Amino acid sequence: MSEPTLFDDATQEYAVRAIKSHEAHDLILKKHYAKRLPSISYAYGLLRFGELKGIVTYGTPPSSTLCKGICGEQYASIVLELNRLVLLDNRPNEASRLVGASLALLVKPKIVVSFADTAQRHSGVVYQATNFLYTGLSARFLDPLVRGLEHQHHATYAHGLTNREVVAKYGAENVTFVERSRKHRYVIFIGSRTERKRLRAALRYEVLPYPQQGETE
Repeated sequence: MSEPTLFDDATQEYAVRAIKSHEAHDLILKKHYAKRLPSISYAYGLLRFGELKGIVTYGTPPSSTLCKGICGEQYASIVLELNRLVLLDNRPNEASRLVGASLALLVKPKIVVSFADTAQRHSGVVYQATNFLYTGLSARFLDPLVRGLEHQHHATYAHGLTNREVVAKYGAENVTFVERSRKHRYVIFIGSRTERKRLRAALRYEVLPYPQQGETE
């Protein structure tokens, strides 16, 4: 397990350390709006006076197209998604402390991507505070809803299938489509100065000004 990263040396009030993925499950399922577990390759906990007060997790993005699209196929294997961030109290600066320290603890080099959901009125304030690059809104997508499987996320029953293939599998009479909420996309490069420079040069997205709180378009 990685050594803790301590904040406020005088009091040792905060620490961020690697945790087992299962240690993050309870907070994710009870506190995160998505109410489901993502793929988790790395998990980190925010401890305040030794008590777990938040978690952040990283995993392989479900979209291989996204992995290849950020910096090309050459770097697709080092792309991670920051896919869950949960805080119990959300005290000032706790989110940026947790994200910043966890990035420092990741195995390097890495390309980290994360999304702020416009449906939740999120604009990505914590990513702006931790120096991510803003690369615009995700593309518009239609997600399939299958009758009888409403309790499952579409990524479960439609994984690897096109919308046309979903219709062929479940029947047109059982499938409807809804527009997926668009998400603000943020990217950061983790590694040595040389590695960050090389990855930044390979970035295929345009870097844009940060959106404001609640901005959706």
